[in-house]
Amino acid sequence: MTPSPTPNYPDEQQLIAALIAGDEQAFCEIIRRFHHIMLSVARAICGETFADDIVQDAWVAIHKNIGKFEQRSSLKTWVMTIVGNEAKARLRRESRKVSLEELDGETPGSYLDGANFKPDGHWRSNTPMWSCESPEELLEEKQLQCCINKTLDLLPPAQKIAFMLRDIEQQSFEEICELLQVSAANVRVLVHRARLTLMQVIDRYQETGTC
Repeated sequence: MTPSPTPNYPDEQQLIAALIAGDEQAFCEIIRRFHHIMLSVARAICGETFADDIVQDAWVAIHKNIGKFEQRSSLKTWVMTIVGNEAKARLRRESRKVSLEELDGETPGSYLDGANFKPDGHWRSNTPMWSCESPEELLEEKQLQCCINKTLDLLPPAQKIAFMLRDIEQQSFEEICELLQVSAANVRVLVHRARLTLMQVIDRYQETGTC
């Protein structure tokens, strides 16, 4: 006898109803949909070391609490909020002396100064031109990639998370707002500052060959 195919649940309401009813196929479906981005969120907040454990804890919490989901947001946003909360709780337990609420934290050497930027954060003049044909060519260089990774690790946590979710994972501003519990304006500032800091690293690398 041929087994029945796993349902895809194109309608979110059907998927949520199946989850609440305890349908294990529905749970497998949300794992398929969301596991990768959950790992990205966990890595952005706590790093690679704890990411797998955080996501596993989040799945346990999701399975336990799906019956309490009030559908005030999308299922994806609810899932991302849970993994974000798990990651921030782990961060606190690891005694990291940082706070996701400190949104105005600066990175040493930041471009955010009056000489280069207007009060609204935009460039006073055109940005410097890279000597390579495209930024993608620069990113292919291993040494530069190491510099960028190091810089990401030094960013204030909220900047790093916002940048990775927006520019790496292509998440919407609305979803990032839900995860970080900040306004859309603050998310845009966080992403903008992270991009500027990374641009500084690329510019310095082009000029000196070092971070």
